Amino acid sequence: MVKIGVFGASGRVGRLLIELISTHTQCKLGAIFVRKTLDFAIPEDTLVTNDLECFIKNADVIIDFSLPQATITLLEALQKEPKPLVCGTTGLSDTTLQKLSSLSAQMPILYATNMSKGIAILNKALALVAKNFKDSDIEICEIHHRNKKDAPSGTALTLAQTCAKARDLDLKKVRISGRDGEIGARSKDEIAVMSLRGGDIAGRHTVGFYADGEYLEFLHNATSRLTFAKGALDAALWLKDKPNKLYDIQDIFEF
Repeated sequence: MVKIGVFGASGRVGRLLIELISTHTQCKLGAIFVRKTLDFAIPEDTLVTNDLECFIKNADVIIDFSLPQATITLLEALQKEPKPLVCGTTGLSDTTLQKLSSLSAQMPILYATNMSKGIAILNKALALVAKNFKDSDIEICEIHHRNKKDAPSGTALTLAQTCAKARDLDLKKVRISGRDGEIGARSKDEIAVMSLRGGDIAGRHTVGFYADGEYLEFLHNATSRLTFAKGALDAALWLKDKPNKLYDIQDIFEF
């Protein structure tokens, strides 16, 4: 039985992970890290702790769905005691992403801004379209629930990065996230990433390729956060015995 450690257990995806793991046949809850108290039921034999060292020791694989600052704290602790890590926290800084990359020399790490199979497939398709539909303008729009703290979403940025890479562009130089006033005509290479917030939407991403006389639009709807929890758990079981390296959700699927 693989012991899973859940970091960020009080979050929406964290709770779903605990429910999934509790009924899974290949794994069990090894430890849950909480800063305060949990307000929902968990299996009686589960270790609940705010001691990071104790938390890490009682897990074979750790799944992190927390906040950027909490992820930094976790990475610092894992540097002392490496364990396989699946990280789905979004809004990470470039410094933290570099830390993930460097730590993957000590432990297998899978980082993904979205754990769904649909987004993994979409990324594959976008690379092909962006490269071959060169005269099209790329526009991305994402919609999430009112409580999401980061914008644009990590998923939207990943989709934009896929498109930029396919066209040999530096996303930091071509991305825009808003238009207002007399801004002039759209530049050839810019990639727009726009964010909307409202209601309880789990996640909706639209990627459009707009050319003269025709356009393509790709739409991914996440109808439940359970999709992300299932993907993360599948990733954890897949990652457990992998060599030290930084992996992506696409590495799991054969396509």
